[in-house]
Amino acid sequence: MSPNNSRIFMFRNFVIAAMVIMLSAGCGRGSSSEKPPIHLNPNMDSQEKYKAQSESHYFADGSAMRKPVEGTVARGQLREDAAYFTGKDDQGKPMKKIPVELTMELLERGRERFDIYCSPCHSRVGDGQGIMVTRKYAAPPTFHQDRLRDIEDGYIFGVITNGFGNMPLYAHQVRVEDRWAIVSYLRALQRSRSATEKDIPADMRGKIEQAGK
Repeated sequence: MSPNNSRIFMFRNFVIAAMVIMLSAGCGRGSSSEKPPIHLNPNMDSQEKYKAQSESHYFADGSAMRKPVEGTVARGQLREDAAYFTGKDDQGKPMKKIPVELTMELLERGRERFDIYCSPCHSRVGDGQGIMVTRKYAAPPTFHQDRLRDIEDGYIFGVITNGFGNMPLYAHQVRVEDRWAIVSYLRALQRSRSATEKDIPADMRGKIEQAGK
């Protein structure tokens, strides 16, 4: 038999064997069996592994879950800038101002995040009369009071991170950069309620006066 005929013969036998297996599996549909189903290509579907909180007979302490090596830091969890990640200065006190550049993009992001996470209780204008208050939830204080106008930016960041009173922490829902964005937008809300004529740029005052006439 020539090499080409030999290869053809082997391929034909392989195809026939595969068809027999598939037909056999199909004919068994609807019937019960104690044997496991045919798995033509197990690949790496079934392999030995440890599950969370499972026991190990390999390690001396019997625990399959291992502690990280001392001094190691997981990717993305290096937090060298303590002020940025905690809102506190070197003395452990809340920072007076946000440690990021104030831009329109930051304010827009802060408005979006504020409307999603904060407005249900604080309302979109920050007066503490959000929709949750109408559902008998305890009303939070208005942001438009002198105490909260004068409070440090780092303090507000800390409240978002850790919660306060009836307010739960939002460290898991709101990223660090978004917390600072919310703080910046909250300041804009406060300024909008306490702004004076002097706060209006000179080149805009005339336009506003003309519009009011």
